[in-house]
Amino acid sequence: MIKEWNLLRALACLSIVFLHSTTQMSKIMDHPEIDLYYYGRIFLCMATPAFIVLSIVILANRYPHRLPDNFWRKRINFIFIPFLFFAVVDAFVTHYLNNNVVIKEKITENILTGNFVGWFILVIFQFYALHYFVTKFRLSMKWMLPLSLISMFSYLFLINEELIKLDGYSHVLRLPFLAWFGYFTAAYLIGKYYKTLSKTLLKYRWLTLVLFVLSAAFLYFSYSSGLVTGTHSRRMDLFPVVISFCLAVFAWGQKIPASKLVNLISNYSFGIYLLHWQFQRLLAPHFVGLFSSYFASVLLLFVVSLTASILTIKLIAYLPFGAFIVGKVRKVKKESVRSELVEQTA
Repeated sequence: MIKEWNLLRALACLSIVFLHSTTQMSKIMDHPEIDLYYYGRIFLCMATPAFIVLSIVILANRYPHRLPDNFWRKRINFIFIPFLFFAVVDAFVTHYLNNNVVIKEKITENILTGNFVGWFILVIFQFYALHYFVTKFRLSMKWMLPLSLISMFSYLFLINEELIKLDGYSHVLRLPFLAWFGYFTAAYLIGKYYKTLSKTLLKYRWLTLVLFVLSAAFLYFSYSSGLVTGTHSRRMDLFPVVISFCLAVFAWGQKIPASKLVNLISNYSFGIYLLHWQFQRLLAPHFVGLFSSYFASVLLLFVVSLTASILTIKLIAYLPFGAFIVGKVRKVKKESVRSELVEQTA
């Protein structure tokens, strides 16, 4: 596996787990009234789009001309079936926490409307289909890139300003590929020309940091001025942060030595994404009062939920059908599984 891809996946995974740790603790304890804290939560929202970008980068890099014959079968078995499994798990956990929730109805809602932490998988599958059409009909990015950006920003404006509303089902508005279209085309170009681009990024790696800092500064200005509101990944001002962050990691990741811990988190990231939310929902109430500090409670929830997720995935992976629950998890053997590891998110 290309090590900078592993690094990006690991960083995005940790960012999501940490962000959700603050979300769960804030349901019990009040958010601290610290300006930088609120900005930090918005900044961490870039993790899910970064996951989407990486998935398309790998896809475009591995399959620039056509998808292999077994592509859909593998994705259904090891990505969509785990989505269905955790849609059920989420329903039972939700019912446990709130007896008024009807399990059957919650399962149906989770699967059809993506109303749980696994919603991003429905977006990824739309991009698999879009990639198929792009390669089959050789669609040009010369017109798709500007079209995608215009379409995405227009759609995000409409839903964020509530000019398009679905009462009680606002979460559905994040599912159409239009909400992420610009990420797809940018990631497609990065992936298709990655061999050449990676050399350029390495050469101008300091420039990638400058671009990232400028993007983060613009995000802070947008947040502090109220130009864009809301703590979610559909903020329009996150786009430059996500792309510049990915490019910076692709550049500097080539210089950073490979790490067993990074590889472990990267390899388990899909399962961590699906599992950590359930652990946090169950554990957060028990962590209240252990510390006087809100941040100490958040850090504890982060560490425990991450560790519990990894251990659970490791145990499930030993089962004959484990891959249908947490996706494919492989033992990393230096160079032997370089290409196989790509399969999990491509």
